[in-house]
Amino acid sequence: MRKFLILLFVAIICAGCGEVREVQADVLPPPDPIETKLNAMTLEEKIGQMVMVGVYGTELNDDIIFSLNQFHFGGVIFYDRNLESVAQAKKFADDIEAAANQKAPLFFAIDEEGGRVARGKNFLEAAPSQEEIGLTGDVEVAKYWAVHNATILKSIGVNLNFAPVADVGSKDTRSFGDAPQLVAQMVDAAAQGYESENFLYTLKHFPGIGKSKIDPHKEISSVEDSKEILDAVDIFPFKKIITTHDNSKFMIMVGHLRYDALDPVNSASLSPAVMTGLLRNELGYSGVVITDDLEMGAIKNNTDLPSLGVQMILAGGDIALVCHNYDSQQIVYNSILAAVKRGEISEQRIDESVRRILKMKAHLQ
Repeated sequence: MRKFLILLFVAIICAGCGEVREVQADVLPPPDPIETKLNAMTLEEKIGQMVMVGVYGTELNDDIIFSLNQFHFGGVIFYDRNLESVAQAKKFADDIEAAANQKAPLFFAIDEEGGRVARGKNFLEAAPSQEEIGLTGDVEVAKYWAVHNATILKSIGVNLNFAPVADVGSKDTRSFGDAPQLVAQMVDAAAQGYESENFLYTLKHFPGIGKSKIDPHKEISSVEDSKEILDAVDIFPFKKIITTHDNSKFMIMVGHLRYDALDPVNSASLSPAVMTGLLRNELGYSGVVITDDLEMGAIKNNTDLPSLGVQMILAGGDIALVCHNYDSQQIVYNSILAAVKRGEISEQRIDESVRRILKMKAHLQ
């Protein structure tokens, strides 16, 4: 009691002298959840986040369990071979997620563009083709069908659509049209639709494959237009979304064409000039960059498979998409791991990509 009175007296005296100061302990900012997850991952787990794969079957099986646990793949793309009904597909996705037991949720992706590029048509209502939507000239139609796609895909456990197509002038009904302004408006409306449903989406195929002379599933071709034409036409829709939307809510898929004005040697999906110089530095895109399927003829016929993932990362990409062959998926993963261990790719560079991936996956939680 005596000690208390002494302290009280000192406080009163100091108050009278104007010398009382409020002592406040340093308050540390809360830990960044992205950094916390990143720091909890092994190198092998980080690299797994950078590979998205296709699987076989309509229910969980030993091959899928082995892949997820051995290689830590961070995403799965579904095809018709995986889909029988709403209930089956949802259970399949849930079972894969549980078997993966990863530190971050899996991406479950699909190509649900509408028209001829739509999955599960026997039990899911497909949207019209993007060409049909573009012909209406009504952006609300594009937004409506994006909301529709998000709704049906959520019902089967999918959380990422590889759409909308942002190419200008595609010849196979997959583009909204031939005019860059119209395509940009339609893609913007679709983006708004997906975002209104808190659903992740993808712009493809950067920097635009509308002028492709050959199907990239079969072989590579070159676009010979000048940089000025590419900027004004093909790149225009991508730039509009990059500059007006949260970059963490959508991916950009880079195609396998060559663009002479950008990089006459490498396909876009392996080009530092395209992915880093143009997409990152010039356009300021800060989100996730994914390749088109690395098993397409345009890429696998011209580049050694073990080097594909390594080149993609060195060029500035984040996720290698390998859709069909289990051996190819493992080769891409193991090649990236080996490149890091021998110092060709730094772990700091891996961390840059995984941060972007985890930031996008934060929208799934």
